[in-house]
Amino acid sequence: MPRSPCKRSFWLWGVLLWLSMPSAGDVPATPQPKCTDFQNANLLRGTNLKVQYLLFVPSDPSCGQLLEESSDIQNSGFNATLRTKLIIHGFRALGTKPSWIDGFIRALLRAADANVIAVDWVYGSTGVYYSAVDNVVKLSLEISRFLNKLLELGVSESSIHIIGVSLGAHVGGMVGQFYKGQLGRITGLDPAGPEYTRASLEERLDPGDALFVEAIHTDTDNLGIRIPVGHVDYFVNGGQDQPGCPLFIHAGLVEQGGVKIEPLPKEVRVYLRTTSKAPYCVHHSVVEFYLQNPRKKDTSIEISFVSSNATSSVKITIARQQLQGKGIIAHPNPPCQINQVKFKLQASSQVWRRDTTTIVGKFCTAPLPVNDNKNTVCLPEPVNLQESKSVVHDWKISCV
Repeated sequence: MPRSPCKRSFWLWGVLLWLSMPSAGDVPATPQPKCTDFQNANLLRGTNLKVQYLLFVPSDPSCGQLLEESSDIQNSGFNATLRTKLIIHGFRALGTKPSWIDGFIRALLRAADANVIAVDWVYGSTGVYYSAVDNVVKLSLEISRFLNKLLELGVSESSIHIIGVSLGAHVGGMVGQFYKGQLGRITGLDPAGPEYTRASLEERLDPGDALFVEAIHTDTDNLGIRIPVGHVDYFVNGGQDQPGCPLFIHAGLVEQGGVKIEPLPKEVRVYLRTTSKAPYCVHHSVVEFYLQNPRKKDTSIEISFVSSNATSSVKITIARQQLQGKGIIAHPNPPCQINQVKFKLQASSQVWRRDTTTIVGKFCTAPLPVNDNKNTVCLPEPVNLQESKSVVHDWKISCV
């Protein structure tokens, strides 16, 4: 007799159940973490904090694990034995996720074996700038409560590195105050200027907020703060508009930055230059020109390094009755790849009285940092210059 539909149904379900049962050698699949992204707000839904803490780990740098309770932290990929880097974004006028955050997180995870936690306070940073400023204290308290959970898990204060962008830099400074300056490091990327240039030390980022405080300034002519706020302040390309970048766009962070100085200075200003294309780094060299005889007027000389693919120049000025002029030249290639050095004596402002005098001098250069005189190299022959005429000397240094 044919099976009834009811019996046939039970038989099929039994087969499916048997097929789905794990065999003796099967290992249960590891549950995948749930990924959470940044929030989006708008002018009508801003001002409230609604803070999220998103953990990113090297095994899955695009998946943010939401950490709300202590149990979330313990059950996540958080490793209390590693350093912890906390990223705090700044003012978000339109209430959108920072466009740079994903790439920044990936770069940090590539550069360091660390826990990377992004602080999402898009809601509290949206709308009017001054409303976001009003939220700085509340956000700092929220972050401090979160860090207390990490400390309870065995994380040391000195292993915590806060990276604050714009307004987030001052948030990091205030958090550091709550821990009496015992957090390991705070990095301010273009610390915000409006409302903070004349603020007290308690209100803004300053050297007392962590064991080491550094700031990278790349927008001081617009929204970035112009005054030094750390143990070391880097003014990239003078701290203003960056080559190769649209205006109002903030630069990034070199992971292995920082200075080992004992004891730490209260304030050091560092000036460096970059190129307009990746990898952006340049080789800095000090150049010096020594006159054989002093002159009765200032002497300006343009010095250029010429390699196969680039030319870099700097103008140095030797004050009247002085013999030495010095400057810093930045070149994309190392010194051993420089083929020529070009000199040009700048014409005086009195164009109707052209100076035909020939000046004679000695040229020397050394790569930075200059630790001793062993790295200083000079042209073997003297340099003879006349106004507005270029003089080229071949240059060859062996690569170490």
